[in-house]
Amino acid sequence: MLKEAFTTAPILSHFNPSLPTILETDASDYALGSSLSQVNDSGNYPIAFDSHKLLPAELNYEIHDKELLGIVCALKFWRAFLLSLSDSFEVWTDHSSLQYFRSSNVLTRHQAHWAEPVGLQ
Repeated sequence: MLKEAFTTAPILSHFNPSLPTILETDASDYALGSSLSQVNDSGNYPIAFDSHKLLPAELNYEIHDKELLGIVCALKFWRAFLLSLSDSFEVWTDHSSLQYFRSSNVLTRHQAHWAEPVGLQ
């Protein structure tokens, strides 16, 4: 099963602005990654992927800040696709501490800078 997973690549689909869209993000100690996918009758299909390594200063961020940075970077990177959508889209992340930002009145300088593009203000 593992061998099959490594030898078969996901088939990318063409972007359709009328389909439900999912922006999935993740952050590690050293890099950020995101994928844009859409849901049709047959399931969830990837459109494209993006990743980049963190800058030296970003390596010092707390993990929840890296996760929030991942969302901000993904929103900027996929902006043209997301603006062309006829409906809203979902952002999926695996870090539950990001729920804190929705209700917090005290944000760090980085968090406050990122809050507007993410829609937290």
